[in-house]
Amino acid sequence: MNGYTIKSVEELEHFFEITQKIVIYGAGKVSKELFSFLTNRKYDLKNVKHIVVSDRNGNPDHIVGIPVCTIKEADIGENDLIIIAVLENIQMTICNGLIFEGYKNIRSLSNAVYGELRQANKYLYDANLSSDQYEDALKKWYQERTGLELNLDNPQTFNEKIQWIKLHDITQRTTLLTDKLAVREWIKEKIGEEYLIPLIGVWDKFDDIEIEKLPKRFVLKCNHGCAWNEIVTDKLDWDVQTAKKKFDRWINTNYAFRGGLQLQYKDIEPKIIAEEYMENEAGDLYDYKFWCFNGKVEFIMFLSERKKGLRMNNYDKNWNLLPFFTGNYTNNKKKIKPPKKLKEMIALAEKLSKGFRYVRVDLYLLNDDEIKFGEMTFTPRNGVCKWSDSNIDRYLGSLINCN
Repeated sequence: MNGYTIKSVEELEHFFEITQKIVIYGAGKVSKELFSFLTNRKYDLKNVKHIVVSDRNGNPDHIVGIPVCTIKEADIGENDLIIIAVLENIQMTICNGLIFEGYKNIRSLSNAVYGELRQANKYLYDANLSSDQYEDALKKWYQERTGLELNLDNPQTFNEKIQWIKLHDITQRTTLLTDKLAVREWIKEKIGEEYLIPLIGVWDKFDDIEIEKLPKRFVLKCNHGCAWNEIVTDKLDWDVQTAKKKFDRWINTNYAFRGGLQLQYKDIEPKIIAEEYMENEAGDLYDYKFWCFNGKVEFIMFLSERKKGLRMNNYDKNWNLLPFFTGNYTNNKKKIKPPKKLKEMIALAEKLSKGFRYVRVDLYLLNDDEIKFGEMTFTPRNGVCKWSDSNIDRYLGSLINCN
C-alpha cells in the first residue's frame, strides 16, 4: 500500500507531538478509540483540523468537538498530515484515492495499534471503576469474551465460579501468593527454600539493573503480572533496548485492570526480578500444573515442547491420560512417562493448596530430579478457559463451593 503504516502507539504519540496540523480520515470505531486514547492521555486536540469521511450519511457532525466533513469540504493544506483511522482491509482503497487527489503526507493505523488503543482505553476505564461497579463491568467483559451471560448469583461452571472468586474471594493472602517475589518467603516457610528457583536480583525499575553483572543466561520477569518475562539464553544476543521498553511499560501497569478484573494483582508492589535459567534438555522445560480443589489435586496439566510448539497433556493422579484439553493446544503424541517424583509433587501441591477453594500450583522437575516451585495461579486463563468438552467445565465447577 502507498503511504506509511504506524505500527506502534509510541509512534502514533510521536506524530501527535511533532505535527502542527492533522486530519483524521474515519469516524468509525477506530477513530473513536483513537480520540478516547488521546483524550485520556490529555493530548491537546487543537492540532486536529478535521475528521474526514467519504460520505456524511450515518456519521456524526462532530467527535470530541472536532467537525466531521467530506474530503471535498475539508481544508487540507499541502503539509497537513492525514492519518487514516479505519480497519486495514479498507485502508488501501482510501489511501489510493487520496494519492489520486494529490495528497502525499499520509499515514495509516495498523490493526495492531487499534488493538493497543482499545486495550489502553479499557485499562483506564477499569482502573477508574469503584468497587461497586466491578460486578457489572465483569459481566460485560465476560459476555464480550465468551458470548455467554455470566451468572454470579448461581454460578455452575468452572469459568463462572472463577469469575465469582474474583469478586468474592480475593484476600490479602491471595495477593501475597500471586506476587512472584513475596510468595518466595511463604514457600520457604511452607515447604522449604530448596524448592525455590535461585534469585539473582530484585529492582524497582529496569534502569537500576546492572546488566554487566547478570550471568550469560537468566530469566527476567515482573512480579505483578502474568507472562511479563524475558527468557535470556545468551546475554550477548539480548536486545536490551527492546526489553527496556517492555519492562518500562509493564512496571507502570496494574495487571488487575488489563481486562477481566483479576483483582489479586491490584495491590502488588511492582518489582523486576531475575532468576536462574532452568531447562531440562534442548531448551525445553517440563512444566507440571496441579489443578487443586479444596486442597486436593484433581488433575495434572503437563506442558512440553515449548520451542517446537507448546503441547499439553492432562493426567489424573495415577498418570492416566485424560481425554480433554483447554485452549488451542494439542496433545503430545509421544507416550510421556510419569515423573519420578510424581507422588512428592502431588503432596507438595496439596500442602500448598490447603485452605483454597481452587488454586493451580505450578512445579518444575529438572533432569537432576530437583523439584522447583513455579507459581500459584488463582484465575487460570482469566476464567475464560476454552474446554474441549463443555462437560469438563461443568464438572470442575461442581468441585468449587461458592457458599
